[in-house]
Amino acid sequence: MSKDFNFSTSENQLIRITTFGEKNISSNKCLIFVHGFKGFKDWGFGPYLANYFGNKGFFVITFNFSHNGVGNSLTNFDELDKFANNTFSREVIELSEIIEAYKKGFFGVVENPKIGLIGHSRGGAVAVLTAFQKHEINSVATWAAISKLDRYTKRQKEEWQKQGYFEVLNSRTNQMMRLNLSLLEDIENNKRGILNLERAVKELNRPLLIIHGDQDLSVRIEEAEQIYEWSDKSKTEFYKLFSTGHTFDIVHPFNGTSEKFEKLLDNKHPFEGSNEKFERVLETTNKFFQSTLN
Repeated sequence: MSKDFNFSTSENQLIRITTFGEKNISSNKCLIFVHGFKGFKDWGFGPYLANYFGNKGFFVITFNFSHNGVGNSLTNFDELDKFANNTFSREVIELSEIIEAYKKGFFGVVENPKIGLIGHSRGGAVAVLTAFQKHEINSVATWAAISKLDRYTKRQKEEWQKQGYFEVLNSRTNQMMRLNLSLLEDIENNKRGILNLERAVKELNRPLLIIHGDQDLSVRIEEAEQIYEWSDKSKTEFYKLFSTGHTFDIVHPFNGTSEKFEKLLDNKHPFEGSNEKFERVLETTNKFFQSTLN
């Protein structure tokens, strides 16, 4: 069973939240799912994933960042003006505020909570950056996460500065979506501070799970390898999901799970293939959090 909340940030921005596994809140084990760029809490595998972990005994929080571009419709990009003004720093701050709200009883009373973050794509980077700042986070799982916040060429940046905005195509909706200079300025001004992902990974000092498809065309497997290279190997697990892309063969609207997505969730199926550096059997996302949120 799910429950919807409206949360107001310190900047009076609306964040729409859906929680799952409400009966589990007294267990003090909480998972927060962080969506990625052009993502939202109700995209594809979001509700399925949240239900899955709710059934495994976790209290699960899913939410839309205030400037992710999805408004009252919950599934359409109907707030493109907000999308244009979004930044990484805003997302780190908003995730931090949701964590604080959970701890302070916004969703119900908790005592000595154990908190895990699951971040997909850009959300993986935001999850790690936030966990680095907030030591109450016990563990982090990244799915198809980016290792580079600055993803733009010199020529693109010059055009961005000249026009005052940069456009990206949403191939699913065929919308051209603008990014204002605020994003570029945020990346460049904070790359040695709040947005220093390399430092955040190197100094995380908590369990980290990295899962990535080797056929991911949106975020290449090399970015997962870079995150692993930065990480403390004694606290990190890295799994490649072979012959799989950025969303693990799940589409929106959701039309059921695939075998590859089930491999990601459960330990009934090992990852196929091998790699000289990461030849291991799948430690599932569920198993990871069951062991790290005790």
